[in-house]
Amino acid sequence: MATAVATPLTADPMSGPVRSAREVVPAGLWDKQVGLLVRDYPYDSIMAARVLEQGYAYLLTAMRHRGEGLGLAPSKLVDIGVHTIILDTVAYAELCERFNGGRFLHHVPEIEMKNDGSVMRTAHIVAVDGWEVDLPLWADAAPCGPCHPGNDSH
Repeated sequence: MATAVATPLTADPMSGPVRSAREVVPAGLWDKQVGLLVRDYPYDSIMAARVLEQGYAYLLTAMRHRGEGLGLAPSKLVDIGVHTIILDTVAYAELCERFNGGRFLHHVPEIEMKNDGSVMRTAHIVAVDGWEVDLPLWADAAPCGPCHPGNDSH
């Protein structure tokens, strides 16, 4: 189930149209990455698309807020989507070029989960930025995040 969210210029996440990662990801790349998720996880194509959508929404939000020290963190499920995106390094480099001024957004996982509420705060920021938020995919680690927040990493 998806939650309606606002455009990036609207502070109220319930008042505007939803942006979808499918709008910015080429169809062939989308299909490939959905296929990779289906291959590597016990997902059907619908679940894979949900996870991938949230992975892109998270990464694009992290890129937009790079250097702001917001402590963004994906949930465990969203992080699976992030990994699928960043492991396709050619496509990921192109994403960074297009949406992050050519700067590579590093992924720095932590061994210990940080139990600081950062996952749900991140979901809110993703929503305020105008991306569709599939809340059940964020709730799997609502109080904890697996990534190290930093100025040039997520």
